[in-house]
Amino acid sequence: MNFDTGKALAGIVMPLAAGAVMTATPALAQSGMNTTSLQHEVVLEDLEGPWDMSFLDDGTMFFTEKCNGLSVRMPDGTVNPLLGMPEAEGYPSTADDLFCEGQGGMQGVAVDPNFSENRRVYVYSTSNMSDPHTNRLMRLVVNEDFTEVSDRTDIVDDVPYKMEASDHPFGGPGAHNGGRVRFGPDGALWLTTGDNHNEEIPQSPTMMGSKVLRMDTDGNAHPDNNPPEGFDPRTYTYGHRNVQGIAFHSETGTAITAEHGPWHSDEITVLENGGNGGWDPRSNMAGREDCPDDYCGYMPNQNEGMNRYERAAFMPMTDFETYPDAMPPVWSNNGWSQGTSSAAFLEGEEWGDWNGAMVVGIMGIGFGGTPIGQRIDVIEFNEDGTEVVDVTEMTLPMGSGRFRSVVLGPDGSLYTAVDEGMIHKLTPGGSSSE
Repeated sequence: MNFDTGKALAGIVMPLAAGAVMTATPALAQSGMNTTSLQHEVVLEDLEGPWDMSFLDDGTMFFTEKCNGLSVRMPDGTVNPLLGMPEAEGYPSTADDLFCEGQGGMQGVAVDPNFSENRRVYVYSTSNMSDPHTNRLMRLVVNEDFTEVSDRTDIVDDVPYKMEASDHPFGGPGAHNGGRVRFGPDGALWLTTGDNHNEEIPQSPTMMGSKVLRMDTDGNAHPDNNPPEGFDPRTYTYGHRNVQGIAFHSETGTAITAEHGPWHSDEITVLENGGNGGWDPRSNMAGREDCPDDYCGYMPNQNEGMNRYERAAFMPMTDFETYPDAMPPVWSNNGWSQGTSSAAFLEGEEWGDWNGAMVVGIMGIGFGGTPIGQRIDVIEFNEDGTEVVDVTEMTLPMGSGRFRSVVLGPDGSLYTAVDEGMIHKLTPGGSSSE
């Protein structure tokens, strides 16, 4: 099957089919040109499923590989493995309870803002320590020469995990874990989670999937969280599908998420404290009847291609009819679902007109005639960060890939991990180094 690159389609918000709810976002045209050229460097290669990165100010880079573990790349380029899965080789220590299966494994990583004092790093991974298994956010302490970690503390141990296969696309165990870990400008620790193909999780007040959590570094709820009555106090927002991207607006500090859609409508959403993302895939509600294994998330015609706006009308990503006060997305990927993953804000005058813009990595799906669309989009907001005013596909100096993570390094360059096993560095100005 031949696919369009998605270049002319990225980020344009189109009218929905009759009966579907439109967002207030105006239609946006691609500006079509970069404001800067990019130098390119391959930072690491021959990795196995690199998932995330986090930096110290001197360029030290912690990174995860989904089925291997946590490692660190030193400023001189030396790589030290730190904590591995049970069967991973070359790690000074392994954790017997950690494992990878399907989409699950070792995912997000974040360095403590006070690392120079406490040497703490936070890692999210699947664990079989409990039954049913869960996803856990672990706090680790790194030794002085960056060769080992110790003092593991599981500060979150109750994010649900999908134990068994179900009758859905990508329906095996381990689906939809979320997994991004970030510190916000307020010093709080944020974690994104997913719905596990479990219809009850998104709107559940106590199941910690489909949520964005805001906490302190011990895993306690942030005192300013304002979830609805009866909700777990760690909840900042709920009603999500599978958030793998969260970033904080350069000026306002507001949290903004990037999220996978269900064969339609990848979304970017400006979060509201206590807000509902509006995802509710339960059977026998909102005009739907029974769905496969009680989860309507890919209906109708879950394994066949069809008009994406018809899908959105039947199983909306943000269901305003049921939840009229749900948080509206500010971008919907032209109604496509192409695997919108990580997000970060560009900062620095060297980025020109893109200084202060958000970038999102798109991994590409290519289902049912959907353009594959593997790319990095630059999302420009208005001054207060409430509306998208322009979207540009970044012209890359290297081949495309499944852009799993985008992170701004302390040197002002954009680092991106791709599922194909590499971490790239993109630096504004000049020509490619290759």
